Amino acid sequence: MTARSTRRTTAAQSRIAAVGAIAVAGALLLTGCGDQTKDKESGGSDTADSSAAPLADKLPQAIRDKGVIKVGSDIAYAPVEFKDDSGKTVGIDPDLADAMGKQLGVKFEFENGTFDTLLGGLRSKRYDIAMSAMTDTKNRQDGVDADTGKKVGEGVDFVDYFTAGVSIYTKKGADQGIKTWSDLCGKKLVVQRGTVSHDLAKSEAKKCAKGKAISIEAFDNDQQAQTRLRSGGADAGSSDFPVAAYAVKTSGGGKDFQLVGEQVEAAPYGIAVAKSNTEVRDAVKAALDAIIANGEYKKIIEKWGVDAGAVEEATINGGK
Repeated sequence: MTARSTRRTTAAQSRIAAVGAIAVAGALLLTGCGDQTKDKESGGSDTADSSAAPLADKLPQAIRDKGVIKVGSDIAYAPVEFKDDSGKTVGIDPDLADAMGKQLGVKFEFENGTFDTLLGGLRSKRYDIAMSAMTDTKNRQDGVDADTGKKVGEGVDFVDYFTAGVSIYTKKGADQGIKTWSDLCGKKLVVQRGTVSHDLAKSEAKKCAKGKAISIEAFDNDQQAQTRLRSGGADAGSSDFPVAAYAVKTSGGGKDFQLVGEQVEAAPYGIAVAKSNTEVRDAVKAALDAIIANGEYKKIIEKWGVDAGAVEEATINGGK
């Protein structure tokens, strides 16, 4: 997750997690977060056999007939979702979608879009769900803009499936004394636009002394923010802990970045579903509970080295 201002919420509602063990897991791979394109990737199995799927009857007939659940996702946020060297969409979310698809007898088809447009895509019915490391927050549930406090839509329901937090990272060997968010005052920070990191930075900047505000540069995706920091164009970057840890582990063979301080604002990642689409919401929850019960969920989470963020059951609208 994912939340990502539209995507990750205000400071108190960050996408941040109790995923402390991820940093040492060592299984984290590469990074990314995508543009709004029309790339479509199968995040589920190549074939969807509804006759062998125990939960197929929980889906609306129209989706069962198509055999596809359309997923809006920012596919550049490794290890949650990203494209491998062959161009295939891979990561935690696609693997979970594949496992849930087998339960439901459908294929989860991922469509790439910028993070801050995903909820709009749900409202316009471009997608059936949005699955993109998105933090479940009360603002998103209610359709409230985190910056203005004004209602901008009907909101969404979330099926929560993971827990994550926000971290700060710097160039390796150049932390400039940055350990906490207050240490960013007078510094330049790069983030992905619309994320919890972005919201947290804006909130923290208001607390800085006069003339020492945080200079925030926001990008369409996390890869762009990392490139800016790598080139020396900023003092620090911030993103969800699994993503920051992955970048530290993989960028430049582990020589580009380092994590600083502790992750903050633990919050759940949720699969977003339109409030009017309760049948799909409940089917996704049932499928998630099924793969938790049969052990597939645990295997996937451990595969990506993020087992500290695992949940024991699916929850609807557990974000605060």
